[in-house]
Amino acid sequence: MLSIEIIIVLFIALILLFGVVLGGYFQQGKFIAELTQTLESNSADHSPLNFKHTPRAFKPLVRNLNLFQQSNPITLERDKLTGLSNRVGFKRKMFAKMPATEGMLVLVDIQQFRFVNDLFGFIFGDQLLKSFARRIKLLPNPPQFVSRMNGNEFLLFYPKAISISELNYVKQHLQKSFEIEQTPISIKVQLGVLELHEHHADVSLMLRRLDLALKKAKISHQDIAFYNQDDDKAQYRELMIINSLPKSLKQNQLHMVYQPKLDISTGKCSQVEALIRWEHEGLGNISPTEFIPLAEHTGVINLISQWALEQVLQQQVKWLQQGINIKVAVNLSTKDLENQHLPIDISNLLMQYKVPAENLMIEITESALMLDLARTIETLKEIRELGVKIAIDDFGTGHSSLAYLRHLPIDEVKIDKAFLDDFNCDLQANKIVKTSIDLAKSLGFDVTVEGVETKDVFDTLIEFGTDTIQGEYVSKPLIASELELRFSQLIQKPFVTAPITH
Repeated sequence: MLSIEIIIVLFIALILLFGVVLGGYFQQGKFIAELTQTLESNSADHSPLNFKHTPRAFKPLVRNLNLFQQSNPITLERDKLTGLSNRVGFKRKMFAKMPATEGMLVLVDIQQFRFVNDLFGFIFGDQLLKSFARRIKLLPNPPQFVSRMNGNEFLLFYPKAISISELNYVKQHLQKSFEIEQTPISIKVQLGVLELHEHHADVSLMLRRLDLALKKAKISHQDIAFYNQDDDKAQYRELMIINSLPKSLKQNQLHMVYQPKLDISTGKCSQVEALIRWEHEGLGNISPTEFIPLAEHTGVINLISQWALEQVLQQQVKWLQQGINIKVAVNLSTKDLENQHLPIDISNLLMQYKVPAENLMIEITESALMLDLARTIETLKEIRELGVKIAIDDFGTGHSSLAYLRHLPIDEVKIDKAFLDDFNCDLQANKIVKTSIDLAKSLGFDVTVEGVETKDVFDTLIEFGTDTIQGEYVSKPLIASELELRFSQLIQKPFVTAPITH
């Protein structure tokens, strides 16, 4: 027979075993309740299932549930970060509503959002985007559905068009400050709007037109911009320009003209600025102010810059052979300064064409210098070491000019013609130009004023101490053959009595 001690030990063991089994059932029951609740809450955004403690027996189940959720086609229509519909989800919902002949689409862009990521990090930026998505859902007049189209753009669909005052309220509501990780964040948004009662073509076309509306808001610096049919025409023109640019370069549809610059100290024109002209076979004359920004945005600006440098140096070779020795300034794009090989490329071209470096000047737009000041300074130093002069074009139209001007390795400052508007009848405009000239000269730079069209302005600028003057009053831009015919006039003090005849 078992002793009383063994019986007691067995009894205690049975009690403990029962407790373990009972506790296991309780823990499993609790986990099943937690799993059910999590599945319900995740049904909207289909985010992965995560638990602090998963019983071993349930781990295969949780793993397979996550795999099933990831392979579920519905998740392809969801933005993983915010739980909103993505572009695919938006299209499916809109296809179901077609033909949509009423309502409104609003594309919301968070301005300069990348600076949030750059400054605070991507995790911080993600939290801001999730907070922004929640705020959209809390609008007093919420849209029927919301989609996150890409990084910082959200699309709102209203089944009935809302008024401009309501759109302004949406903008103000979404722009209220956020607090992310105890850090206050202020944002600005812009809205592109498409009214479906006027424009209700297929979904892809609706999205393209909505993008055009937002693009118009950005270009015109408006808070809200509506699509209209002229926007399609503008985009078609832009596509024609970009698509035909490489072909036009090869077919010599682009050419250079040269505008003389008058040296006040000598009364001679020993410098010219090379300006691009484009006679398009279908669109007619296209201004550089139109096609240069398009080329920059589409990444083909290097074709134009390379072409311009070669055109100028080829022309220099011809002129030197004719005894015409003149400095030519070439405008380079803002994007050209990002090319680390730019100084080497210029050096190679000078050697290839055997043109003296002092016969070339590079003009850089001031606003470009702020993109990466340290890199810009290094690039300009290397170009200058070749013997090529450097000028800042459009001085005064960029930002923080006084703060960085003294650091730049440049030879000349060109004051933009915009400052000559109302020059002789506006005392403030007059003072701004004089102060700009005094500032640049005090820092040791030569000063050119461009866009001079009248004798009154010309005479005043001489009094202000301008070194070089450029504009229609001095001479219109000339094709190469015209400049060759007038070269003797250009270098014989033409402004002793009168400007160059046109």
